[in-house]
Amino acid sequence: MTAINQQNDTVKRMAEAWAVIDPLMGGTQAMRKAGKKLLPQQPREDDEDYKYRLETATLFPAYQRTCTVMSGKPFSKQMTINEDVPPKVKALLPDIDGQGRSIHAFASQLFAEALSHGFGGVLVDFPAEGGQRPYWTHYAHDSILGWRLDTSEGVARLTQLRLHEAAEVEDGDYGVKMVQRVRVLTPGGWALYEQGTDEWALVDEGVTSLSYIPFVPYYGRRIAFMEGAPPLVDLAHQNVKHWQQQSDQDDSVRFARKRLLVFSGVTDGELSEPTAGSAYALRFADKDAKAEVIQGSAESVTVGRSELEALEDQMIQTGAELLVKQPGQRTATEASNDAEANKSTLQSTVEDFEDAMDRCLQITADWLKAGDGGTVSLFKDFGAATLTDASAQLVLSLQGAGMLTKETTIVEMQRRGVVGPDVDPEAEIEKVQAEGPSLGSMNGDGE
Repeated sequence: MTAINQQNDTVKRMAEAWAVIDPLMGGTQAMRKAGKKLLPQQPREDDEDYKYRLETATLFPAYQRTCTVMSGKPFSKQMTINEDVPPKVKALLPDIDGQGRSIHAFASQLFAEALSHGFGGVLVDFPAEGGQRPYWTHYAHDSILGWRLDTSEGVARLTQLRLHEAAEVEDGDYGVKMVQRVRVLTPGGWALYEQGTDEWALVDEGVTSLSYIPFVPYYGRRIAFMEGAPPLVDLAHQNVKHWQQQSDQDDSVRFARKRLLVFSGVTDGELSEPTAGSAYALRFADKDAKAEVIQGSAESVTVGRSELEALEDQMIQTGAELLVKQPGQRTATEASNDAEANKSTLQSTVEDFEDAMDRCLQITADWLKAGDGGTVSLFKDFGAATLTDASAQLVLSLQGAGMLTKETTIVEMQRRGVVGPDVDPEAEIEKVQAEGPSLGSMNGDGE
């Protein structure tokens, strides 16, 4: 029997990817907290050595930065509110969540989650008491617990939805504490349960004027109704591999830098307290006695660095694939419009997200009895014809986000044939600095 706060099988399936993605999005500290799940202890590695390796490991934030760059593209220009949005609905858009966020800011957060985790949802609610207006509430991927569907009419329709909530309540005269709640929605009604000491208790319930559940899911890559997948999940696994190999590389460098002094043919008395320094010399009684320095191989360090660089390039290529236009089935109308016939994965994801926002507008209009809810449009002119062009775009974006140095950016552009091979990166950077700011970045006073 499924408990009220238990995830259904579909959510559990999606959560397998989230177990990797959540730490990656959380950065180095979250990755360290994940411990052996993402950084396995090596065979015969003792606990103390593993603890040191884990506590000094650092994350190359490829997944986090790529998701940030990609999710920001459609919101680089203000969302267009089309003329078909009714005035009653349009009046709510500057504060769509009732907490001061505009629909542009609200939607940008949702789309970022769509790309990073592949799933999330919006509840278009109306206050039960004293409410003057509907408002949108974001439910993150891991707050959606389970649902029941009716597909009898050929279209999937929610008949029950369970959402997890955490609420801050007063605790004593001055303190506060968090309580766990589950909101259960049904067509035309809702109930709120709160976790007690032994069981979940009903604390509130009510009815609504709508004959359906006012919830809209959105996806990164749609698998089915109420099921999505992160479009960059392969990049996530590559990033975990980089995390592991970077730790191995750091370990190799640490031991390669250490020098081990080895004595042979020496008596215990001659080696009681050896001292090293430029002002010291060793003299042994036995002419065959000797001291040698053994050091780790620098070759293994070089090989490890090359493997990391190759993996970093693979991650850039994987992320850039979202921008590459994919040839599709052309109709007679589409044949005259190449932009319509060839869309990148990111452009298609944006279009699906627009549909989700349009559905939210329609539910808002239904609450207000305002008729057709209208539509919104996002910027989508960012597709690339080839993977080389797409990866070049991503390289520039990552450099702008502070993830790549200017020198590395020039080298990457040379590898892609965008910059000539005869350009010296260091010399080019010096020339740019000597020229000063570009004309486009100067203000009207010429400063």
